[in-house]
Amino acid sequence: MSKQPIGIFDSGVGGTSIWRELKLLLPHENTLYLADSKNAPYGEKTKDEIVALSKKNIDLLLSKDSKLIVVACNTATTNAIAILRDSYSIPIIGIEPAIKPAALQTKTKAIGILATKGTLSSRLFHDTSDLYTNGIKVIEQVGEGLVQLIESGKINSEEMSSLLKVYIEPMLDANIDYLVLGCTHYPYLMPQLLEILPKHIKIIDSGEAVAKQTLSVLKQNQILNSSKQQPKFQFFSNGDLEVLTSLVGEKHSIEYLDF
Repeated sequence: MSKQPIGIFDSGVGGTSIWRELKLLLPHENTLYLADSKNAPYGEKTKDEIVALSKKNIDLLLSKDSKLIVVACNTATTNAIAILRDSYSIPIIGIEPAIKPAALQTKTKAIGILATKGTLSSRLFHDTSDLYTNGIKVIEQVGEGLVQLIESGKINSEEMSSLLKVYIEPMLDANIDYLVLGCTHYPYLMPQLLEILPKHIKIIDSGEAVAKQTLSVLKQNQILNSSKQQPKFQFFSNGDLEVLTSLVGEKHSIEYLDF
């Protein structure tokens, strides 16, 4: 079982930022990645729709022999993770905005969170936020339009830059010193964000923490791949393969799949 792949899914190409972190920490693991770009963004869907899409993705990953599932989507995690864990016996790793480290480290007592509507309106997000942000000003911003631009291959567009400036301005006015990226698509916006933000503001995402948690769960379940063979990385998308290829490289197996 240890040689079976880790299954990863997201509402599109954003979760490849999580796949990169997994690849760094777990260099021998085979992976299967599902980009549900046809249904992106999940952040504008209802909870029931998000649960149904997540189950569809997991069922497909299990049909391809995945040994563990990484929900590389903040919106799917915050809306569906408890239901998914009740529905499947396989280990499931979720991802949620890194509010805790930002709240613990802020000096200005103000942090910004850029996320989807679906994440910011979820109970899990608010429970986590309430737990760690007492006495801290939290500037929440829905990144409306950002996922669509990334999925369209317009990461470096003028439109993207203009949107980011509008979204970040209220956070700067509030004197934040940490910006939490609450969507796995958003790490691909780091270059623009670093240009917009003053140098003292730190950007945090959850990728490294998810990789560490995945390593821990693999060890606990004794399914860590001990083989030293070259790992196999497979990518499937029901959307534009060109955007996915631009983010992960042409040397991997990238296929269109109607799911």
